[in-house]
Amino acid sequence: MSKNRIIVEAVLAGQSQTRVSQLMALWRKEGWQGLEHLSRKPHTNPRATAAHIVDRIVELRQQLTTQGCDNGAHTIAIYLQREHLTAPHESTIWRILSRHGLITPQPRKRPRHSYIRFEADLPNQCWQADFTHWPLANGTDTNILLFIDDHSRFIISATAHHRVTGTIVLDTFRTAITNHGTPQSTLTDNGFVFTTRHRNGPNSFEVELLTLGIEQKNGTPNHPQTQGKVERLNQTLKRWLHAQQRASTIQNLQTQLDEFTIYYNTQRPHRSRNGATPQQAYIAREKATPQHNTHGHWRIREDKVGKNGKVTLRRGGKYHHIGLGTEHAGTPIKMLINNLDVTVIDTHTGEILRQLTINPDTKYQPRGIKPGPKPGTPRQGGIPKGYKFKK
Repeated sequence: MSKNRIIVEAVLAGQSQTRVSQLMALWRKEGWQGLEHLSRKPHTNPRATAAHIVDRIVELRQQLTTQGCDNGAHTIAIYLQREHLTAPHESTIWRILSRHGLITPQPRKRPRHSYIRFEADLPNQCWQADFTHWPLANGTDTNILLFIDDHSRFIISATAHHRVTGTIVLDTFRTAITNHGTPQSTLTDNGFVFTTRHRNGPNSFEVELLTLGIEQKNGTPNHPQTQGKVERLNQTLKRWLHAQQRASTIQNLQTQLDEFTIYYNTQRPHRSRNGATPQQAYIAREKATPQHNTHGHWRIREDKVGKNGKVTLRRGGKYHHIGLGTEHAGTPIKMLINNLDVTVIDTHTGEILRQLTINPDTKYQPRGIKPGPKPGTPRQGGIPKGYKFKK
């Protein structure tokens, strides 16, 4: 094939004389190899992310990872905005991180829009609570007790203990109420420190909820997704703790929890709140308060002990007389009732006068005789001896 014919065919194929000249110049410079797989990518891109933004994205990713904080594209974009920098789209940030080898491939996750999410409308409308395990530097196991506001994700309380007990839950809850007000409801799992409704009677935490008019909600057994917000907080907290020097004592761990609480509540942008911090969401709206109605698994009945030392309870159309002793005649009492289980409390002193299970076949329920528990017998998981509720 002649040279002239090759030139004419190139022109007929849509190549301009200028393009032909460019190809010839490239061939003279690099040979036939230079003509293979020529890229048409422009030398410049006016829409490319500025170099200083790319550098800051990489720096933030590494910094947040080292600190054990959330380091996703959404979080990085919020930090850029806080620094008054132009934040690229989240997908662009992910591509930048991928180019720099800062993305670890993970199995494909379930899309976020497929989850059914529930959220309280107001702060203090619901507090979720749970406790998790964390080892000290010497391997000693400890418990971290958490209370979080369902609406705002604001950490109500984060405390470290050698072992979480019912008394600790009650004391921590009372302190939280002093600091943040009384919630309308609580949501926990079915651990015995939170509920003993499947056993003989309410524990001290449940009695407190009843006397304050707080609705008690418990998740489905073996379904932690019900308490998803506090479960997610457990993960975030542990990732942050892993990035810190391991605490050697309970006191050191509590100091770390206090530091984390300040960061989480006041600095960490929360994705579910469009980047706002939990504290901003918690104070943005009026707080909910207890409805003082008969919610939960137990109901409350107020009465006064008769001269004969008994109180009467009607159930299923029958009257049952509960013996308390003539020494309590005239004493105002509260009865916490759940089906056949009854706890009688002195309203003035908070003393538990009696716990029993009603025998539906007997009108009189004598003291210390089955089916009710014997006086002084500790009820496993129930109210501790000497417990007094807050008036």
